[in-house]
Amino acid sequence: MAGDAAARLPALLRALAVEPTRGALFLDFDGTLAAIVEDPTAARPLPGVPALLTELGGTFALVAVVSGRPTGFLADVLGRPEGVTLAGLYGLERALRGTEHDAWASVIDEVVVEARAEAPEGVYVEPKGLTVTLHWRGVPEHKDWVLAFAGRQHAQHGLAVHEGRHERELRPPVQVDKGTVVRALVAEHAGQLRAVAVFGDDMGDLPAFAAVRELTAPDGRPLALVRVAAVDAESPPEVADHADLTVQGAAGAVELLRALADAAGQH
Repeated sequence: MAGDAAARLPALLRALAVEPTRGALFLDFDGTLAAIVEDPTAARPLPGVPALLTELGGTFALVAVVSGRPTGFLADVLGRPEGVTLAGLYGLERALRGTEHDAWASVIDEVVVEARAEAPEGVYVEPKGLTVTLHWRGVPEHKDWVLAFAGRQHAQHGLAVHEGRHERELRPPVQVDKGTVVRALVAEHAGQLRAVAVFGDDMGDLPAFAAVRELTAPDGRPLALVRVAAVDAESPPEVADHADLTVQGAAGAVELLRALADAAGQH
């Protein structure tokens, strides 16, 4: 069995499996643990993912789901898997507190009201507390409206505009992204980690891909690093271009995580 598990695992990930108590996994949600769907509110993890995360969380030194979704959403759909850190809104929920949080939440609320009043039929306005995402997946003819609206909110409120699959997200102009979360969580495990893997599928994952390239072990030696891109027919090419390994969509990512869990369990 041990040989079978190791044989299913790409060589790039074997350093993680050999010494899992010194390994870290950073995982996106949409497109990585959950399939991309027409209705963003309907996104759910693929079958077996919550149990798999709990297994990984009990095996590896650090497992984190870092997503543009609110942390509360992740907790609801994943069931708060033991041993797994959930970091929502690209780390904004960790970065903004108190009056600053409330001020930006108020701005986003205003933008949501305006977007819902003006958006063409079929454009989905998804409020997330500290951010709002405008989706045109089902109505590609309204992409220009979304881009113009996002540009106007940037000019009026100073909101940052972030690109995603058939969407634009508006966020407070705070210097935080998935890379910020990766660096912070790795720092909390200083001296412990020897290998790190990041799984993602979209433009928002590129800062996390970039962050792991900067990481070093306490003795100055580079960590064993792997960037895994879950790709499909509509994936931005930049994601695969910056990856060390590609898999076919969320199903491929989950299959690879299953193989990693099996191989790590032998050690």
